[in-house]
Amino acid sequence: MSQQPDRIGEVIESSTTRFTAGAYELLAAPPFGALIRAQSRVEGLAIYGLVYEIRTGSKEPGGRAIVRGRTYTGRDLYDAEIYHEHPDLAEVLQTEFSAITVGFIEDGRVYQYLPPHPPPVHYSVYQCDPAEVACFSQSCDFFRSVLFASNIPSDELLAAMIRAAARARDDDRAYLVHAGREVASLLKDDYDRLTALLRRIRP
Repeated sequence: MSQQPDRIGEVIESSTTRFTAGAYELLAAPPFGALIRAQSRVEGLAIYGLVYEIRTGSKEPGGRAIVRGRTYTGRDLYDAEIYHEHPDLAEVLQTEFSAITVGFIEDGRVYQYLPPHPPPVHYSVYQCDPAEVACFSQSCDFFRSVLFASNIPSDELLAAMIRAAARARDDDRAYLVHAGREVASLLKDDYDRLTALLRRIRP
């Protein structure tokens, strides 16, 4: 792993195959398809996930955000102005992001299958830098886990990760060709799905 970056949040829900984190800064979740890393209780082990959902809402269970763009005096506020005029929003709203588990790293070695344990609740979450993304994506074994996962936008997620992994390399075109071939081998019996996904990873 590269030098430890600033943590972006902490785990608030965890299971064998996916986990959800709360962002420390409102609206500051990693992008869709980002590779993130959650710490483990085991020394030298951390869990990798791909962000497939980002949401912002009330911190109160069952609560909802209320309209803030027009005051009772008739004054209109737009977009970022609302947050500037209502700094308390950072206290009542929370941004969360969910990730599918795609592997783990233990003592410097990367594995692209499920870790022995999910990350503990309240443990730190980090966004992986380009060097770590390039290292993790040297193998394409995680492609199958993403493509055939349930209840996530799997094709869009894999395409976003492939684009990010290509950007993390000097020779992005070579990686796109390699990744495209791996996808083709997995979806050889589903031509329509394959062609749609390949269109999404074109530079």
